[in-house]
Formats: sequence, structure tokens, C-alpha cells
Amino acid sequence: MNIHEYQAKALLRQYGAPVSEGRPVLRPEEARVAAQSLGGPLWVVKSQIHAGGRGKGKFLGAPADAKGGVRLAKSVDEVEENVKQMLGATLVTIQTGPAGKQVNRIYVEAGSDIKRELYLSLLVDRATSRVAFIASTEGGMDIEEVAHNTPEKIKTITVDPAAGIQAHHGREIAFALGLNGAQQKQCVKLINTLYKFFIEKDVAMLEINPLIIDGDDNLKCLDAKVSFDSNALYRHPELAELRDETEEDPKELAASKFDLNYIALDGEIGCMVNGAGLAMATMDIIKLYGSEPANFLDVGGGATEEKVTEAFKIILSDPNVKGILVNIFGGIMRCDIIANGVIAAAKAVNLNVPLVVRLEGTNVELGKEILANSGLPIVSGDNLADAAEKIVAAVKARKA
Repeated sequence: MNIHEYQAKALLRQYGAPVSEGRPVLRPEEARVAAQSLGGPLWVVKSQIHAGGRGKGKFLGAPADAKGGVRLAKSVDEVEENVKQMLGATLVTIQTGPAGKQVNRIYVEAGSDIKRELYLSLLVDRATSRVAFIASTEGGMDIEEVAHNTPEKIKTITVDPAAGIQAHHGREIAFALGLNGAQQKQCVKLINTLYKFFIEKDVAMLEINPLIIDGDDNLKCLDAKVSFDSNALYRHPELAELRDETEEDPKELAASKFDLNYIALDGEIGCMVNGAGLAMATMDIIKLYGSEPANFLDVGGGATEEKVTEAFKIILSDPNVKGILVNIFGGIMRCDIIANGVIAAAKAVNLNVPLVVRLEGTNVELGKEILANSGLPIVSGDNLADAAEKIVAAVKARKA
């Protein structure tokens, strides 16, 4: 689960991390009060969307030379004007895709005197099964280019979970960032703070870009992106309340409410599969036979008739879907239960696109018999390749 910058900074502030003062703004009339409470003389007006590259982003319909999603303001009037321009507008960045994201929240922050921009992040390193710090002297909006063109400027330091965070981790990162004197002590303290936050709140990724040295030679977290492990949110109800559902794909949001693992793609064949690995193989074989998957959807091993029905509704809510491939391996989940669920779902959603079902495993013959006697135009696949070939052919025939 992602949260907005202003929410991330509020959490970091609770842990004692150095962040600038700021105020969230949800309505234009709040802009002036927010700016006045910060005092000035310089403010930063930041669009709050779940995507990076806001500073270089462009608003749909704005002139080519218009400012992006992060703007400097030198007066209260200028803050108010920028907020009015940005709220409700659609911001397109390198991470949003051409459709962009609507800006529904603004963060007005006190301006900072920036001497240096650095990069710092924490994430779970799957290669080492440890939390890793990633640091670079090349902070700012072009960190992706640094990683691509000069990877030697990026330092990775992992933390042994048995020993936990130690002072030497902070000193090593301070050295990698070229910090001296009091800044080194600040860095050691910050690294301890961030690691504690990361572990206690079940964070999946924390990125501070840039981490700056300000005019007083102090470290400050000028930006913050935080993503939490969704599987651990039951331990943190206070974090779950920070979720902004307007930032999520409506189909993915609906799927999460029924414990379905769904990711929207841009193809034309909807997939409903049990098991993540099998779902990935199903998407691959659809491509092999000349089409594109419209989604990744794993209904899990304990799929019920209700979940299967909701899965069909979510798949068909995508107007790009021209056919559906159901690929089920019945281990814990019996094929006859899935067959009944598929039939009930097809009737409930008034299915009007080709449907191919491949069943294998427990009670497979009974499942196929149920499908064959359903009276519905459901095509059975003898195996995965046969099923993929049939659904691709059916979709192409309808388009011809």
C-alpha cells in the first residue's frame, strides 16, 4: 500500500526524522491559511499523487512551457494561485503513463536552502533476504539515469536481521555520501531512525530523494515515498486508514476487497487462474499463441463460488476484454467446485464473450461433466496449450 508524501513525512516526524514543516491542502480555500501558517518567504507547492517524476511532469491541457507538479512560490498569493491551477488537474509523469493521475491533494511546504542533494532508500533485498540501504551522492530527479549510466555511484549496504542496525552502518553510509563532522553523526542517527521505522511499521520500500544538506549544514528529508507490506496491514490499522482509494485502479481495488490478487494489463484476454506461478505461465502462453493478457488474476487455493463470480465481474469490467481463459489446477480446490462457480458466475454476469476453461486435478472429470451439461457456450481445453489456442482463435474469429 502506497501513501502520499505528506503522510509519509508525518510518520517520519513522529520517529524524529528531520523533515520540513508543511500543510496538506484538499480545497483551494485552504491554501492561503496553509501558506500563512508556514511563514515563508519561500514555499513549495507539491502535487500529491502516487507516482514519481512530479517535478518534470506536465498537466494535461497546459501549455508546453507550463510548470510541473512541484512549484516554488514566493508569496502567499502565488501559493494560492498554484493550488487553484493544480487541484483537480491531471498530471502526467514518466510513471503515470499518458493517462496521468488527477491531483486531489496538495502539500504546501516551507522552502529549504539546498546545498547538496543526496539519495537514500531502504527496501527488502530478495537476493540477501535482508533490509538494504541504497545511497548515492547523486540525488534528485534523475536517479534512474544515475543507476543506468553510472551504477558505481550507488552504494548498497545490507543489515543482518540477527544483529540489527549498528552504528557502523550509519558511518558507512555517511562515508559513501561524502559527509563530514556533525553530518556524520546526523547520518548515523537518521539511519537508526529510518531502520526502526522500516521494521516497526512493516515497510516494503522507503525512498528519500532528495536527502539534502541545507543552508545550516544539516541533513533533511526533503521528499519521502513509502510503501507498506499490504499483507501486514492487519497489524497496523492506523496505517490502513491512510489508504487513498482514489489513487488505485478501481478493478484492483474491488479485487482486494475479495482477497483476489489482480493486476490490470492492456491486453484483450482476461485470465482467471489459481496460483501466481500458473497465472504467469497462462499469460505467457496467451502471448505465445498471438494475443495479449488483459490481467493477472490469482483467485487462490480457497476460491469460493462468490470469489469466482466477483473475479468474472472484475475481468468483464475492463472494456478491452474480448474473451476469458480460466485455468485451474485442482489441488486443495476441487474442479467440480470451480466448475459450479464458473457456471454461476457466467449466469450472474450475463457473459457475452468467449469462455474457455481448462481444468486439471482433483475431480477433473466431474468438473468437465458439469461444464458440458451447463447449457452454456463454455469451451473446455484438454490442456493449457489447447485452451490458450482455443481462446485466442475465438477472439480473433469474433474480430474478423
